Amino acid sequence: MSPLTTLISALSSIGANKLRSGLTLLGIVIGVAAVISLMAIGRGAQKAITANIAALGTNLLFVRPGATTQGGVSGGQGSASTLTLDDAYALVDALYTPSVAAVAPELRAGAQVVAGSKNTRTQVVGVTPEYEFVRNISVASGQFVTWGQVDNRSEVVILGSQVSETLFGFRDPVGQTVRINGRQFTVTGVLKSMGGGPQGAFDDQVLMPITTVYYRLASQRTTQGGVTVQTINVQVGSSNAMDSAVQQIATVLRLRHRITATDDFTVTSQQATIDTLQATTNTFVVFLGAIASISLLVGGIGIMNIMLVSVTERTREIGIRKAIGAKRRDILFQFMSEATLLSLGGGGVGVLTGLALSRLINGKTLGGQTFHTVFSGDIAVLALIVSAVIGIFFGIYPAFRAARLHPIEALRYE
Repeated sequence: MSPLTTLISALSSIGANKLRSGLTLLGIVIGVAAVISLMAIGRGAQKAITANIAALGTNLLFVRPGATTQGGVSGGQGSASTLTLDDAYALVDALYTPSVAAVAPELRAGAQVVAGSKNTRTQVVGVTPEYEFVRNISVASGQFVTWGQVDNRSEVVILGSQVSETLFGFRDPVGQTVRINGRQFTVTGVLKSMGGGPQGAFDDQVLMPITTVYYRLASQRTTQGGVTVQTINVQVGSSNAMDSAVQQIATVLRLRHRITATDDFTVTSQQATIDTLQATTNTFVVFLGAIASISLLVGGIGIMNIMLVSVTERTREIGIRKAIGAKRRDILFQFMSEATLLSLGGGGVGVLTGLALSRLINGKTLGGQTFHTVFSGDIAVLALIVSAVIGIFFGIYPAFRAARLHPIEALRYE
């Protein structure tokens, strides 16, 4: 039999039992649709996480206290105050650190902020003027921290949007005063709402000059001199200069700290964070796909079951075809074609269903979580290939069983 004749015969056999064929297809449709929609959700989550981290600022490096042990794991990061404000200023040097565009040191402390009868527990972040553009934030009203305020240790504060709403409602708090740990501070600005993601943390924080936090709010101060900092945010001139910037920063800090052995600081990048999260989310996406693939396996078992029933029902037909000259391979290809067409047909419908589901889910909120989906053609192609393989794999046993039937025994079958 020619391949075209085999294909026409397979389609005719499938069409002879439309309801049964449709129910068999349904298992593959559900499996493929589940794989595509869940993979789309997983990739959408991965893309959203990456975008949120990128929104923290462009070409950022983070310098923190603490030695780096083998494998890049921090050993006691932040446990010792080994970085100072002078270290941060030293990193902006056209001669020694030409790849560094700007630095923005920060120092954090927990505090109770009180305004009249309202109060909230939040985090106070000591910053310098460069922090505004290095960390990609801006004020909605008032002004950001100035160098004069840093030099004078001014008791001024900039409220995050959520803190402002908690303490002052919808009134503009600029010019008002708040008490932080018993001290009175003047509100000079309010940050724009940053929404969700990592940047959204600024909504529930307050900013003030870094020297003010160190001398007015920090629980511990060193005796070695200089304002200590917890993190130095470094903005690199271009993404291509990240590696050279890391080396330049390390060299400057080693010279300043007179380090001859283990570094007392770590330098990490956003890309390192993104790579780690992508590896984690890739595992998550694969896990989702593996769970959804179970339904494909069930669909394949359904195809095998139906094909075995079909072999039993068509035993006399097989005997007649063999008696008039059909070869074993003709019978084998006949049943293999039917199983593959069933599986591929279900895969095609499943791809369309999965695409429709992923678009339907995109942007929808459930339980406070907004779903973002990313449909990818490679997933659709892979799903079709897998569905075809499932058809071949689960159809091969019924096909061999049909092909091995003896024509005389098949003709005697009732």
